[in-house]
Amino acid sequence: MMRLHHVQVACPPGGEDAARRFYADGLGMTEVDKPVDLVARGGCWFRAYDDAGAVAAELHVGVEDPFAPARKAHPAFVLDDLGAFDEVAARLRDLGFEVDESQRGTFPGHVRFHTSDAHGNQVEVLAVSA
Repeated sequence: MMRLHHVQVACPPGGEDAARRFYADGLGMTEVDKPVDLVARGGCWFRAYDDAGAVAAELHVGVEDPFAPARKAHPAFVLDDLGAFDEVAARLRDLGFEVDESQRGTFPGHVRFHTSDAHGNQVEVLAVSA
């Protein structure tokens, strides 16, 4: 059996606080400590947990110099319900992030929006539609 452990995106040197604002404050993920051997590299790690407390998603933000944002390749996070989906979209907008819902109904069985983190990396957020 194979399963996904994590997805990594990049930020420029010193970009960790801006990443925290998007992934923790905006998406509602929890920052977790990096292994001691990796702390000196910079960056930060985030997890989302399911209702039982198991890890549902993990994202690593690594420092890249020179930095170039991922504008096409992207992580996609799925939320349990439309209420949570709308709450995340509103929270991101309140933090000043653009939320593009122009493709909201274009993925069968889901609603979705696209946004970019504080460094321009594309992120997709989905919820199962009824």
